[in-house]
Amino acid sequence: MNNARFLYVILRESARFVYQKYQLCGKENLPAEPFVVVGNHAQIHGPLVSQLYMPMKSKTWTIGEMMHPKEVPAYAFRDFWSEKPKSVRWIFKICSYLIVPLAYVVFGNADVIGVYHDKRIINTFKESLKALENGISLVIFPECPTPRSNIVYEFQEGYADLGRMFGKKTGKKLAFVPMYTAVGLKEIHFGKPEYFDFTADPKLERARINEVMMDRITETGQSLPPHKVVPYKNVPKSEYPMNR
Repeated sequence: MNNARFLYVILRESARFVYQKYQLCGKENLPAEPFVVVGNHAQIHGPLVSQLYMPMKSKTWTIGEMMHPKEVPAYAFRDFWSEKPKSVRWIFKICSYLIVPLAYVVFGNADVIGVYHDKRIINTFKESLKALENGISLVIFPECPTPRSNIVYEFQEGYADLGRMFGKKTGKKLAFVPMYTAVGLKEIHFGKPEYFDFTADPKLERARINEVMMDRITETGQSLPPHKVVPYKNVPKSEYPMNR
């Protein structure tokens, strides 16, 4: 085990010790064969949950820039801290460089697959299909900055193309499982799976799967006891919405 891997294991186990414990609800909805979990990002909580508490062997889609030290500062500042008050942004600008070593250790050793918005996306899908074929499920947090409900922001639907690709390659329907991370309740809820029909019109099927995932996560979140929802965007806690 090299030094970076050793340090990652220490960080992971430390996080497992200090981070809040979650109750897993709806595990009976998880298919026997590899599947794709689609969840709300809940800022850092979704990715943490995916690495610490998934009940199956899995890999998480993560933004590819965080896996390349030279690209980390610009992405981290833009995505995490660009909406901080102007008077303190310079502090977070410095932080965006200070986290480079941490990003190198974490994203270089965690069970993740890099996601890109350029031609490298081909590698994302190739690696994802390989994982599924090897019995490894995927965890994806596809929210973007456009609000949809008090539970989720709009999802980018490109991830659903996995269903078409998987079906074309294996002749099997790929299951997509909605997951709601209720940070305030310390619960993770898995909903009923929806299967991608790779014999249907791919554009319509991609949009259908995406709508089902957003709707089921929203319905789950709104059905639970009152709690504050941790939104996708990094906003002050005073702005967190209630689930109902």
